[in-house]
Amino acid sequence: MAFLKPGALSPAAFGLSFDTDAEENAPPPPHYNKNDRLSIRDQRRALPISALRSELLYSIESHGVTVVVGETGCGKSTQIPQYLVEAGWAEGGRMVGCTQPRRVAAMAVAGRVAEEMGCRLGDEVGYSIRFEDVSTPGVTRIKFMTDGMLLRQMLDDPLLTKYSVIIVDEAHERSLASDVLLGLLKKIQARRQDLRLVIASATLEAERLAQYFDTRTVRVPGQEIWDYKAPVIISVTGRSYPVQVFYNEHPAANYVEAAVETAVEIHKRNEPGDILIFMTGEDECEAAVKLLREEARHLAQARLSLKLQPVALYSGLPGYYQMQALQPPQRGHRKVVVATNIAETSVTIEGVVYVIDSCYMKTRCYNPINGLDSLIVTPISKASAAQRAGRAGRVRPGYCFRLCMEDDFDTLMAASVPEIQRSDLAGVVLQLKALGIENIMRFKFLDAPAAEAVIRSLELLHALGALDEDARLTRPTGLMMSELPLEPTLSKALLAAAEFGCTEEATTIASILSIRSVWTTMRGEIKALERAKKRFSVAEGDLNTYLNVHRAWEQEGRSRQWCEKNFVSHRALLRASDIRGSVAANAMICGVSCPAGVAIVVGDIFVFRRHVCMNASAVRVELCCQRQLVSHLRRIGVPMTSRGKDMEPVQRAFAWGWCMNAVQYQGMDVSAMGHETRVYRLTRAASGGE
Repeated sequence: MAFLKPGALSPAAFGLSFDTDAEENAPPPPHYNKNDRLSIRDQRRALPISALRSELLYSIESHGVTVVVGETGCGKSTQIPQYLVEAGWAEGGRMVGCTQPRRVAAMAVAGRVAEEMGCRLGDEVGYSIRFEDVSTPGVTRIKFMTDGMLLRQMLDDPLLTKYSVIIVDEAHERSLASDVLLGLLKKIQARRQDLRLVIASATLEAERLAQYFDTRTVRVPGQEIWDYKAPVIISVTGRSYPVQVFYNEHPAANYVEAAVETAVEIHKRNEPGDILIFMTGEDECEAAVKLLREEARHLAQARLSLKLQPVALYSGLPGYYQMQALQPPQRGHRKVVVATNIAETSVTIEGVVYVIDSCYMKTRCYNPINGLDSLIVTPISKASAAQRAGRAGRVRPGYCFRLCMEDDFDTLMAASVPEIQRSDLAGVVLQLKALGIENIMRFKFLDAPAAEAVIRSLELLHALGALDEDARLTRPTGLMMSELPLEPTLSKALLAAAEFGCTEEATTIASILSIRSVWTTMRGEIKALERAKKRFSVAEGDLNTYLNVHRAWEQEGRSRQWCEKNFVSHRALLRASDIRGSVAANAMICGVSCPAGVAIVVGDIFVFRRHVCMNASAVRVELCCQRQLVSHLRRIGVPMTSRGKDMEPVQRAFAWGWCMNAVQYQGMDVSAMGHETRVYRLTRAASGGE
């Protein structure tokens, strides 16, 4: 591949010449040191954020909102919570809460902070993710959690009275849950002047976010008023090395082949350093790894000091293969990691010096017209490109090769489209309704969602029975659906399963649908994988297939060997089993699995579970003791109901949940080429006159 440096005057490409003295007038880069051999105390002092400890604590004390902008590796995620605890913000039984956009990040950061504080994970430092809570009430002082978990805690504690400080980390990712969380935190802070917010990010539009939280009523032009309502911005310098960026001289016809060709050219130069290649998805990662292995066999005869060791990294890989990508390469080998955007911010791969960026990513987009999600390959944003390039500067000066022309790169958006503007909002609307926020259109989001998406979500929730004709939460159906930690469609299916007497099968299917995939990706054994799927497949559809897999796994004693033989992910099934237990527990709390004669009693208790009115002059919460309800259900011996091999009730239950996706067969359509295609039409579109 031929590459050009940014702003090069000559139209001719200079190839892959790594200029180490390109910035000879620049100050020397900071020394990178993992500090593994230092004590914990010295390691903390070596982090760049330690120099701003006093400034951070003063700003948090004096201002309601503090925006911390820091590069990856500066220590903002691990140190700020500890600074707050040391300053007394966790006294009096309250906690410091820290949110993360991903479960893996929440667990990893919590483990590191617990190690630095010298305590057992779950005591003074804990974490809470979906279907898992590792914390001790009354003991935990720092609690890490996903954004969604903090949202669910608001259902029981709308004003978050258990927390003195909330830290929203990695806010630049603009996930759906984080955007909703920011809007609710702004609303809560108007009621609680003692609550402090810290918004931390690596690449964030700090000024825009500070303006969003600026609640001052009087602003003097040209003069900053230093008061509680004026957010403050603190910038923390990172500790990464400079990265030289190169662009294609000509457009790449196939970026997978272009990435492999670039990696081979880098490898031939015999210079040290691992290579990280960014692709869009699982198929492209495996295709690039296959090509790299072929190139490695061809280069085996060449007199090179290193051999190629290509590995893939994406979320669907089993843990063993993921660890191969994160571990150091074999002796005498150069590791080439082909990854999706999971390697952009979630994990750090030590030893990477060269980054090859395809400049594309897969984006999940929701179409409010047909109500379906799609994965679309789209160009990345400049913010994502900067994050990817930064992966090369962790060990020493690095190099980033972008497989696009510089002119094309300049046309990219500064930041990605927020997830709230390209997602199904049914779950968000249901949760906001449960919190007492009736007018969704007037809720102040950082970026307002599309009106069409909000209308479709209201339509779906009304069809599911969660909202009445006035778009108010129904009781008890709507409240029950908001309690269950599932998508509204699955929550409705679980409620319907209680009527059909098949909650055991429904919870199993719902738990499997909550994980990514029950099948294991096996390299080079696609046909064997398809044969394994056919052994469990039935004509009734995928839901019954998943149920067959789970039942067979249980009958085999949850054997790992059985999973390997049948290309089933043992870890995924264990995770689904944990989720199933949690869903079943929540369902029992909601009275879902109650037999006849008991549901009315439980329903009466649940109707008065809570009443929240955040828009009123005061917030009133009426709580029924959840422990009493659980003990009541245990005392009456509520069972999980099952219909055995009769699968029709299960299908009816999930048809209730996915009623908006029902289609009607219209006939066959013959194209101009003579190809016949079955034509279906959404029943709701037909009834709506569309």
